[in-house]
Amino acid sequence: MPLNIEKIRGDFPILQTQVHGKPLVYLDNAATTQKPQVVIDAVTDYYTTMNSNIHRGSHYLANLATEAHENARKTVQKFINAQYDHEVIFTRGTTESINLVAFSFGEAFIHPGDEVIVTELEHHSNFVPWQMLCERRNAHLRMVPMTKDGELDLEVYANLLNEKTRMVAFNHVSNSLGTINPAKKIIQMAHDAGAAVCVDAAQSIQHIDHDVRDLDADFYVFSGHKMYGPTGIGVLYGKEKWLDAIPPYQGGGDMIDQVTLEKTTYNKLPFKFEAGTPNIVGPIGLAAAIDYLNSLPFDEIMAYEDNLLEYGRGLLQNIDGLTLYGNAKKRTSILAFNIKGIHHYDVGTLLDTQGVAVRTGHHCTQLIMKALGVSGTVRPAIALYNTKEELDTFEAALHKVKKMLGK
Repeated sequence: MPLNIEKIRGDFPILQTQVHGKPLVYLDNAATTQKPQVVIDAVTDYYTTMNSNIHRGSHYLANLATEAHENARKTVQKFINAQYDHEVIFTRGTTESINLVAFSFGEAFIHPGDEVIVTELEHHSNFVPWQMLCERRNAHLRMVPMTKDGELDLEVYANLLNEKTRMVAFNHVSNSLGTINPAKKIIQMAHDAGAAVCVDAAQSIQHIDHDVRDLDADFYVFSGHKMYGPTGIGVLYGKEKWLDAIPPYQGGGDMIDQVTLEKTTYNKLPFKFEAGTPNIVGPIGLAAAIDYLNSLPFDEIMAYEDNLLEYGRGLLQNIDGLTLYGNAKKRTSILAFNIKGIHHYDVGTLLDTQGVAVRTGHHCTQLIMKALGVSGTVRPAIALYNTKEELDTFEAALHKVKKMLGK
């Protein structure tokens, strides 16, 4: 049966908001998604019925909270098809997950003269940590360029891979262009060269299929708030062999086994990488978001969002002076554009006066903006609760923006 979009929209209370007297059209989903009532209820329920620190308590509330937290880890494991639940590490978000891998993997496996490969499509959070690692370890950072259509140049990538390559880091979906990168092929090529791989799934986890074992990803990272969950919670999946082989990222409580003046030994996985009191409610809210997504037919979500994306592209292509960015053969969710003679920030500000929420700027992808020859773009991004009627409203609002500015 097709998705019941009106019912889905009713699950997200914020979508009933009025902005400047107009119904909210929320198209800033690549920055963060809205939350269904079940997620809000899960967070509230934790604070009202089981609020306690976890793992070391011996009382009723501590046991409740610990069980809910660790059940959330199992929920994530099943959602991404990890082999073990201890391969799921909870972090603050995608950025912390990548920094953890860059630091800990770097400490163990990156030496002077080694090479790390990133791509021109990366968010700064999947570029700067690797750059910092290379500076710290006297290694070399290499970059796979993108084509004019916003796809990775895999011929250049193949030529960059060599016996010195230790890590390849790339995003599954570009947050600025919506390009769906051929993750499985990129990973296989890296493995054939003897390199490990870290996949940034922040923009893919909610839009396309995700199976870490099918991809054969070594590390796979994402954030809860991009997939209808709370902010401040992220996931690092790592193959057991890698998580065992790399040192902890932070020291503190819960990540230790034995502490003496002479030496500290570390806790077993996953706690080795979860120092201090965690964001206990974050995984609980994330699990509620996953349960919500699992209640819907994911193939129908993908088809619906693909249809919306192409409908939106068709609308924008009819606007004089508008340039669309990102023409990859495989793409999802993102409608990035500029209008000739109008600054992207002005477009976003004037759209807001009409109740339409979009993101403007360089989207933490200055490498992409430089390649496009622009300072930034307007970036509407769709989610499963958006509609064609909202995109029609968005198009009409753009025409008003042009008229207001005499363009």
